[in-house]
Amino acid sequence: MARQTNTLSQSEARIIRRLKTPRRIQDFINGLEMNFNRDRDTCQSPRHVLKSGKAHCVEGAILAAAILRHHGHRPLLLDLEATDNDYDHVVALFRQHGCWGAISKTNHAVLRYREPVYRSVRELALSYFHEYFLHCGRKTLRRFSRPLDLRVFDARNWMTSDEEVWFIPERLTEIRHYPIMNRRQIATLRRADPVEIEAGRLTEFPDPPARARRGSHH
Repeated sequence: MARQTNTLSQSEARIIRRLKTPRRIQDFINGLEMNFNRDRDTCQSPRHVLKSGKAHCVEGAILAAAILRHHGHRPLLLDLEATDNDYDHVVALFRQHGCWGAISKTNHAVLRYREPVYRSVRELALSYFHEYFLHCGRKTLRRFSRPLDLRVFDARNWMTSDEEVWFIPERLTEIRHYPIMNRRQIATLRRADPVEIEAGRLTEFPDPPARARRGSHH
């Protein structure tokens, strides 16, 4: 069995200590190389993300939640659930000045950091709606989860585990989700404009062809 420990190494603690604000955490998460899971799907713990220097959206959100916790925030994740032909997206939530914001790891120009200006989690989730679309322009965001507090996994050493932490995204799919709209609203949705679609193709890191064809923003 892989070694389990709750203790941060000196180098890990040094990195986390200097990331004192959500803005600094987002800058650090942006600087991580995008993990495209070229060999296999992964769900690295924060410790392993720091070691590898790579993360996809869930891994980046889990690391952000761990760093936020170190600086006095609750380690909260929010799942944004899309239609079956698109990917879900996961962000780390934080509260500042009485409002909600989010830290996000994404390869695209959309679905990114949210300033803490939202009075509710629903307001914040809705802010992602219009930029959540496929390359054909079809808007795909449908539901959002209640916040998941990662402290429920403390006994499983989710921050420092040497094993992957698949139990976190698994729980995210199981917890309560809230619909964003009803069927009548879905039936009358307008597709994104061509200029929006073109802007949505902008990426930070080269996108492998198989993923690019899928048309996801994550």
